[in-house]
Amino acid sequence: MIPVAAALALALAPPASGTTPSGTTPPGPDRDALRAAVAPLPDDEASGALVRVSGHRGSWRGSGGVARLGTRQPVHPDGRFRVGSITKLFTATAALKLAGSGRLDLDRTVQHYLPGLLTPDFKPVTVRQLLDHTHGIAGHGLPHKDPDWFLAHRYDTFDPREVVELGVARGPRFDPGTRQEYGNAGYLVAGLVIEAVTGRPYAETVREEVIRPLGLRDTHLPGADPRIRGPHAHGYERTATGHVDVTETNPTLQWAAAEAVSSAPDLDRFLGALLRGDFLTPAQRAELLTVPDAPAVPGTNAPGTAHALGITRIELAPGLVVWGKSGDRPGYNNGVAGTADGARTLVYSVNTLRMGGDQPDAAVRIITAAFSPGPRR
Repeated sequence: MIPVAAALALALAPPASGTTPSGTTPPGPDRDALRAAVAPLPDDEASGALVRVSGHRGSWRGSGGVARLGTRQPVHPDGRFRVGSITKLFTATAALKLAGSGRLDLDRTVQHYLPGLLTPDFKPVTVRQLLDHTHGIAGHGLPHKDPDWFLAHRYDTFDPREVVELGVARGPRFDPGTRQEYGNAGYLVAGLVIEAVTGRPYAETVREEVIRPLGLRDTHLPGADPRIRGPHAHGYERTATGHVDVTETNPTLQWAAAEAVSSAPDLDRFLGALLRGDFLTPAQRAELLTVPDAPAVPGTNAPGTAHALGITRIELAPGLVVWGKSGDRPGYNNGVAGTADGARTLVYSVNTLRMGGDQPDAAVRIITAAFSPGPRR
C-alpha cells in the first residue's frame, strides 16, 4: 500500500512519450480502468466503494462491491458516507464566509475569542493558524482509531471544549506559525470560535453559510446522532470473531474536524464551487488556497503536499497541482481532489474492513484510474 499523495503523483506524472505535456491534465478519464478499480470488491481490505469523476474533459460514475456484507445489495453510487476530515473543508469555508461578512477576523487570536481556553504558556494563536495547522495545539491523545477503544466508546458523547482541553493540558507543540502539523485540534478550536462569534451552534453556521446556499441535499452534521440518514453502504471492522458493523457511531469526538456525512454528488458540487465557481470571492478563494510559509513537522506531510485552509495542495508534476482532501472514519476511507481548471474532479469512498493503517489498495486503484488519461478514440 502507498500513500494517497504518492498514488496521485504516479497517476498524473507526464508519460515518457510526452503525449501529456507537463502542467496539463490528461484527457478524458479511463473508464475501463475505473470499472476495473472497483471490480475486485469485496476483497480482504474493503467491502465496497463508490466513485464519481467529473469535469469538462469527461465523467464517470460507478461503484463496486456490496453495500452490506452477506447480501448482494450493490453500493449506490450516490449513497451517503461518513466523510471524516473532509469536514474540515466545510468548517474552513464557513469561517471564510464569516470573515467576509465582518463577523470573524482570521488574524485575531484564540485568546481574544475564547479567553481562558489556552493556558498562559501558549503564545498568541490566530484563527488562520487554527485553519492551516500551524497553531501548535496538541491533539487529545485518545486512541480513537484503536478498534478496542473505538468499540467501547463508539456511542459516547464528547464535549468539544473538554476534548480541546485534553490537548491544551499537554502544552504547546511549537510556537504558532513556525511549523505545520496536521490534526484535528485546530478545527475543534475553530468550531468553538465560530460558536463564540455567532452565538449559535457551529453546525447551524455551516448549514446557513455553506450547505443551504449550495443546495447540498445529502450533507448533514449529525451531532450526537449515530445514524447515517438515507441510502448508504455499511462499514465494518474485522475482528477475531468476525466482522463488526461499525456504521453507527457518535461523531462528537471529531465534531468540527471530522463529523460530516455527505455524498459524491454533494462533494463534487462543493469542491467545484470552491475551486471554479463564484461561491467564494477572489479574495476568499486566495485565502482558502494559501499555504503557510512554515515547514512541516518531520514525518507528518506526504512528499509534494502542504495544507492550506481545510484543503491540501498536491504538486504532481512541475506546474501541475491538484487541490483536495482525504478523510476516514471507521468503515470509511474517502477523498476529493480536483484541478483548478475544472478538467477533472474526483470523489470516492471505500468501505474498509479495518480502521487506520495505510491507504487501501482499492483507493489507490481508483485515484490512479481517475487521473490517468483514458484511451484515445
